[in-house]
Amino acid sequence: MTTPLPELGCYLLAGQPDSSRDLVAEVRDAEALGLGAAFISERYNKKEAGALCGAAGAASERIRIITAATNHNTRHPMVTAGLARTMQSLTGGRFTLGLGRGIPALQDAFGIPRITTAELEDFAGIMRRLFRGEAIFGHDGPAGSWPVLHLDSSLDEHLPLALVAFGDRTLELAGRCFDDVVLHTYFPDEVTARCVELVKNAAANAGRDPADVRVWSCFATVGDHLAPEVRLKKTVGRLGTYLQGYGELLVRTNGWDHEVLRRFLADPVIASVAGLDIVGTTDQLEHAATLLPDEWFEASATGTPERCADAIRGQLALGCDAVILHGSTPAELAPIVSAYRDPSAAG
Repeated sequence: MTTPLPELGCYLLAGQPDSSRDLVAEVRDAEALGLGAAFISERYNKKEAGALCGAAGAASERIRIITAATNHNTRHPMVTAGLARTMQSLTGGRFTLGLGRGIPALQDAFGIPRITTAELEDFAGIMRRLFRGEAIFGHDGPAGSWPVLHLDSSLDEHLPLALVAFGDRTLELAGRCFDDVVLHTYFPDEVTARCVELVKNAAANAGRDPADVRVWSCFATVGDHLAPEVRLKKTVGRLGTYLQGYGELLVRTNGWDHEVLRRFLADPVIASVAGLDIVGTTDQLEHAATLLPDEWFEASATGTPERCADAIRGQLALGCDAVILHGSTPAELAPIVSAYRDPSAAG
């Protein structure tokens, strides 16, 4: 049996999959590699989180299944609690409910309310109480108002919760209330180290053991054993899509040049493509690459498998407890994980 690597994880169906069923092979591949966690993001076309989590749980035996993320306000809290409880039963306790704020532009378009820090904290408290078997009467808080919330009076469990965190207040909330924290991709080293410090300090200030809060670096991992056009989509395409969706936040957090972002978004080629990593052609992605500074891509694992493995170790050295090898499938990650396992590969 492959020695487990609990400090490493990956996303299933990274990007835009050809078929949702690809997840079944991917979670088995991830488990065979020894990865500790499989993360599932949510898009409303072929990536509804509940369906994918069920498939991943049924097709695996050991790996943790973590949503990163779903939004608490797109389902009634009892539906979300039911999803979590069903997944815990299906997987023998391997499920973690991961929440996030979502993308404001998409929420505005669909008429979904934007999510606040207070709502996330309130909702986390509701889930904790339901999994302790409580019946909640007349709840009226930031997350909403409900006459009765009740799951199962025989329950007395701890539901693991994760939070995808970006800003300071969300990072501090994660330290206070959550078990796992997922950072964003393309965070420079100094930003990553600062995020870890914020989370751990918040945990200590709340009377928790900081070691009980696992901070995951979400680290773009795209080795040069992949075809150039594939690497282009997984790097330039993915970062470009982030910039299209919430570029101001990412640029402000990283201390990048806002003028570069303005020119990028105003470019007629970029403006004509909704989702570079989904529908962008190779020509469009090559053009996008000319608009972005090389240093914006430095916070990633690229090059040979050995070089990627060194970069992953570097994220752990910054204080992260674990690393999500983001953007590549488990099969694509296999040579990198092999290099990571080999101590002689360290540079």
